[in-house]
Amino acid sequence: MDTVPAPFVPPAPKPRTSPPSTLQMIRIVYRNPLELWGEPSYNEPWISVSGIGGPLVIANDPGLIRHVLVDNARNYKMATVRQKILRPILRDGLLTAEGEVWKRSRKAMAPVFTPRHIHGFAGSMLRCSEAFATRYDDLVGTTDVARDMTMLTYEILAETLFSGEIAGEPGSFSHQIDRLFETMGRVDPLDLLRAPDWLPRVTRLRGRKTMAYFRKIVSDTVAMREERMRRDPDGVAEDFLTLLLRAEGPEGLNRAEIEDNIITFIGAGHETTARALGWTIYCLAEAPWERKRIEAEIDAVTAREPDPVKWLEAMPLTRAAFEEALRLYPPAPSINREPVETDHYRDLVLPRGAQVLVMPWTVHRHRKNWENPEAFLPERFHPGNREKIDRFQYLPFGAGPRVCIGASFAMQEAVIALAVLLKLYRFDTVGETRPWPVQKLTTQPEGGLPMAVTRR
Repeated sequence: MDTVPAPFVPPAPKPRTSPPSTLQMIRIVYRNPLELWGEPSYNEPWISVSGIGGPLVIANDPGLIRHVLVDNARNYKMATVRQKILRPILRDGLLTAEGEVWKRSRKAMAPVFTPRHIHGFAGSMLRCSEAFATRYDDLVGTTDVARDMTMLTYEILAETLFSGEIAGEPGSFSHQIDRLFETMGRVDPLDLLRAPDWLPRVTRLRGRKTMAYFRKIVSDTVAMREERMRRDPDGVAEDFLTLLLRAEGPEGLNRAEIEDNIITFIGAGHETTARALGWTIYCLAEAPWERKRIEAEIDAVTAREPDPVKWLEAMPLTRAAFEEALRLYPPAPSINREPVETDHYRDLVLPRGAQVLVMPWTVHRHRKNWENPEAFLPERFHPGNREKIDRFQYLPFGAGPRVCIGASFAMQEAVIALAVLLKLYRFDTVGETRPWPVQKLTTQPEGGLPMAVTRR
């Protein structure tokens, strides 16, 4: 009789057992906000305290989360602190825009992310993944899988949403993304204190050069496409970029909003999926019994089904491993809102102007919501189990009106990429593989994911 191995428990900060001082809190939030959360955050349905920036509510209860993000969503705007971090990078992109600007952007992008369009991207996702995979054939030593997945998802995004026409060099782009998140993606102590905007933020000053790099890429990309549209209006791909440019006008988006949305998708649209892919490959390497089952599934499905559109439904074990990695390491580990007017949920008061934090990081590891929450257990998402998970206890793509528009795109992309990579290669950890989850907009592995890759 086979012995069932103990589940793999991947690295994560231990919940704090005592509250930090104000100075400690500022240091932790700047260095790595994931290390801030204490035992109550993983056990209580909600926490209401007076923070250094005013009232703070941490929402873990699925019912409360639904109330904030869906049932009474009109009473909640994007939190001030979050906007102070993201708006200097994304300005009026879809992640940070509000009101009418957000509505116009969402409407302009919706046609690209219909099921029909997303299915149409599957062939390009497959070709990009297969072309990318060949670089492992000549690999000597180890490779940083975290960096590799950033490159792969960038190439997929460039090919699908921009028809391969993003200005700039991909290798430089990957380095600059890391630089951008290292500088402008951090919480500045002045933001926590809600200091006025005219006070300079050191973190953002350090990131200006990188920000200028991305703005230049966007401007060059738009100019390239506009020139093509002038020369051959009927021969231009009906992709994300074309749809945005055709939405320009009095009733649609202005030029600044178009550029903001392009930088949102180039800068953040692939980064989230890349991080989740890296964490999935790492967790499977540390749980070879799970990897063996997934390899068998991938081998069987790819042998009988050449159409990658069908792989997402045909590979439930592969999808479940990715979803479990999204649970443990949610790419967007916090969702921040602020009540416009004082609100109530059961006996909880949510004061006007409070910070309301819906933390996928703690919600996904909450002991009232999950059994053995720290462990990597893809079976939670196997058919028959996945349906038992409350919609508001699992939030890798958010929820409500501002749910991630690219969620279906990301799921299809991830399964296709995993199918190609794991069919051809086996990824194994090495002595230097000691990742530590750090929040810099996304949940990143500090130190990268150095791994050995061998042909299967």
